[in-house]
Amino acid sequence: MIRFKDIDEARKTLGLGETASLAEIKGAYRALSLKYHPDKCTDGDKQRCEDIFKEINRANRILMSYCASYRYSFAEKEVKSVTGEADEEEHFRRFYEDFI
Repeated sequence: MIRFKDIDEARKTLGLGETASLAEIKGAYRALSLKYHPDKCTDGDKQRCEDIFKEINRANRILMSYCASYRYSFAEKEVKSVTGEADEEEHFRRFYEDFI
């Protein structure tokens, strides 16, 4: 079972904000893994690079596992809200109900 704490640490390890697309997660992972890969690392301390590389891989596994288990809604109302097809009033009611 993945806990919030694990996910939060993983996103911080990859330098992600509180929201990220799958493409952003993959991009952050790729950039960091290239930077800290033990064979490519320009830092003089190879052991440090290897340790960081292991943490980057762990973070990616956690986030990919979380994303793979996420349940997407394909209900018309939900899809139209995400794609911008919902009417403005419905959008505000759904996302800004506390402010209306």
